[in-house]
Amino acid sequence: MGTSLPHLELVSHPLCPYVQRAVITLLEKQIPHDRTYIDLGNKPDWFLQISPLGKVPLLRVDDEVLFESAAICEYLDEITPGSLHPANPLERAKHRAWIEFGSSILNTIAGLYNAPEQEKFEQKRQELLDRFARIESNGISQPYFAGAAFSLVDAVYAPIFRYFNVFEDAINLDCFSTFPDLKRWRQALQARSSVQNAVVEEYHQRLLAFLKQRHSYLSTLIN
Repeated sequence: MGTSLPHLELVSHPLCPYVQRAVITLLEKQIPHDRTYIDLGNKPDWFLQISPLGKVPLLRVDDEVLFESAAICEYLDEITPGSLHPANPLERAKHRAWIEFGSSILNTIAGLYNAPEQEKFEQKRQELLDRFARIESNGISQPYFAGAAFSLVDAVYAPIFRYFNVFEDAINLDCFSTFPDLKRWRQALQARSSVQNAVVEEYHQRLLAFLKQRHSYLSTLIN
């Protein structure tokens, strides 16, 4: 497979959940690639020249550049056999909609860890619970979103759930106790090799350090 594919380089940041989506897809599809990490606090000039939005991930495809994680994951899925999307057009469209829903959850998570005081923090926590309730009511087939087959939706939600491994070291958010299907889905994703290997070894410690520096309500709870 490697000889027929273009040279792929994923421009990344160690903590970015959108990067994790792409890495999980690369690992699931067993696609040879290089990974380059950059400092988003000090973006190199070469990166700014090729990134329209100044964000990661970027995927270099030979001499071309792809940006936006959804486009990158779709491309990686399409150039390799064994699609991570449903074959049925309606089901595929629904998966894409739930991927967008996942992005809205990441925005809420950012609001949670940046909340300056407890009231705003609790507001964002309730928003998370509302979104999780929506997923639970939609139904999760088990062990993954659509049943036995791992899909791109799973690649999107695995990084979401990974945040809570770190959050729960600092505070009992209690975001999963009333959502048994969501809890089982989270556990199934955490056990998958592609998910485990989508981050650097020191991810947990680096995310904790990042959260401590936010000057937020959550940062005051981290020892």
